[in-house]
Amino acid sequence: MDLFYRYVESTGFGPHLTIGHLVMIVIGCLFLFLGIKKKFEPLLLVPIGFGILIGNVPVAEGMRISVYEDMSVLNILYFGIRYGVYPPLIFLGIGAMTDFSSLLSKPVLVLLGAAAQVGIFITFAGALLLGFNVTDAASIGIIGGADGPTAIFISSLLAPDLLGPIAIAAYSYMALVPVIQPPVMKLLTTRKERLIRMKEPRPVSRREKIIFPIAGLLISLFIAPGALPLLSMFFMGNLLKEAVVTERLAHTARTALVDIITILIGLTVGVSTQADHFLTKQSVLIFALGAFSFALATGGGVLFAKFLNLFLKDKINPLIGAAGVSAVPDSARVVQHVGLEEDPDNHLLMHAMGPNVAGVIGSAIAAGVFYAIFRG
Repeated sequence: MDLFYRYVESTGFGPHLTIGHLVMIVIGCLFLFLGIKKKFEPLLLVPIGFGILIGNVPVAEGMRISVYEDMSVLNILYFGIRYGVYPPLIFLGIGAMTDFSSLLSKPVLVLLGAAAQVGIFITFAGALLLGFNVTDAASIGIIGGADGPTAIFISSLLAPDLLGPIAIAAYSYMALVPVIQPPVMKLLTTRKERLIRMKEPRPVSRREKIIFPIAGLLISLFIAPGALPLLSMFFMGNLLKEAVVTERLAHTARTALVDIITILIGLTVGVSTQADHFLTKQSVLIFALGAFSFALATGGGVLFAKFLNLFLKDKINPLIGAAGVSAVPDSARVVQHVGLEEDPDNHLLMHAMGPNVAGVIGSAIAAGVFYAIFRG
């Protein structure tokens, strides 16, 4: 009977089960529903949702199963999150997918990517007002860039205790780009502005495409050396793509490598949401600040595009300002969708990719600046 009782205590129905575990299991199922049924970023929400289910199966201490127990299998996989290993590898894959033609053909679009980062800095100030310390506030602010890998990277350095909720919030809002951005975009623009047609991007030479990742690496890292692990991988991935002679490496980076790391990030981020670690007042505040910052970032890009139109002869459709957040390429697709709703022949995707890739660089630079200022 002692052995039987010991077994019962070790099951998920034993004394370790709490209402918090059940709440998180429901949230995990919601993520799976949104990913599978609603098709909201399934490559993110399905691994995260399944990870939430895994992480909230109650287990007895000492079984070396929990993600928070040293040298358990899940703990070893979580190493890549805790020490910021996975984000640079994701950036390598993103770089190998990225085409800078739109940005190079109209360099002014980089300003929209910079303007969208206003959400990061306002959220940083808001987190300070809510009582978070400066390192926690800096990590929370990066959620406004809609950049999950960067949020994980900076949190692993500055706010490891808040890594779980920050990562979940960042990836959740990345997945909900099609839900959050359109209302903000329509609120801040008129129908006349949404109907603006932009000139076709000029052709960009291969030489320009090869020079840009080299020059971009040096310029951005001299400005923000703290972003070196992220941006070095990002620009290297892009150079592998544009050099042509390394297409085999670029193909691996943007397919097999990025898929493997996406699975590992999604799963381990989800597993880290154990109820006793995740369901806290701080987590609720982080999610609220994340939604606030994402809306601000979207609005900042749209409003700055409208501001630029006061001076530009060739007007910019202000919708593309919303793509200044670094959810690549989801924000650009949302811009395309909203634009087509107004005019079925007005294709904005290529134009939106300019501020979209600029946003990736901008959020990484912002994280590098925060790390340089607030590192211990």
